[in-house]
Amino acid sequence: MTHIIACIDGSSLTKYVTNASVWAANRMDSPLTLLHSLEKDPIRTDEDLSGAIGFGSREHLLDELVELDQRRAKLAVEYGKIILDNADELAKKAGATQTNTLQRHGDLVDNLIDLETDARLFVLGRLGTNHTLSAQTVGTHIERAARTLHRPILITVDDFTPPSNFMIAYDGREAANNAIARIAQSPLLKGLPCHLVMAGDATPERRKKLEEAHKMLEKEGFDVTASIIPGKIYPVLTEYRKENNIDLMAMGAYAHSKVRQFFVGSNTSKMIVESDVPLLILR
Repeated sequence: MTHIIACIDGSSLTKYVTNASVWAANRMDSPLTLLHSLEKDPIRTDEDLSGAIGFGSREHLLDELVELDQRRAKLAVEYGKIILDNADELAKKAGATQTNTLQRHGDLVDNLIDLETDARLFVLGRLGTNHTLSAQTVGTHIERAARTLHRPILITVDDFTPPSNFMIAYDGREAANNAIARIAQSPLLKGLPCHLVMAGDATPERRKKLEEAHKMLEKEGFDVTASIIPGKIYPVLTEYRKENNIDLMAMGAYAHSKVRQFFVGSNTSKMIVESDVPLLILR
């Protein structure tokens, strides 16, 4: 569990994913692996082609189409290597001291699962609110990654800048406390002011849990502002983030929790599209 793994695809997000991963690698004193996945074209396979042409068609046409697909696959490999080389150069200019590149065939999330035992943090990118892609398109890989992976995931936005503070969405459950413990023990966010926020009623039990989490973070040297704010999770967190100029939001992916439903449930794509700050997901 040593590497920061950055998912690079050659899009406009590549620069920001690279910058975010360099920041994380330097904060955590870990080597950086730049990963490019060559995902299979979901539209067409050789079997699809042979079935579509049918009897009576010229066989050479199928041969030409197969040859074209093979050429496309070769070009995709070459293009992927260029993407990785450029990202590696960018990472070194940004201050990375230990980098390597990795190109793999197959689905991105499947590749991340295979690499998880050697990962300390995954970094993925998503488009900001100034883009017109649908939430479903933007969030496909991220939602699957959040549901499947057990290592922390940093989701960066376009125009990444190192955060000067962060907010933790907290619900008082055991899994939430585990997430707090991981943040407290990790160097990733050490030294940054922390805003610990609970949404909902300020019952004595919830106040006690918030205070315990507060003390856990303070014990590790964090400067913490803790708050319980009445209301539903999404509007509370969104409004607090805007009012307090929060640079990064951290939250757990919890089973049987409203926070999990908020983030890795039906509201996932909404959060991915509407948030304009990086998101740190902890399992």
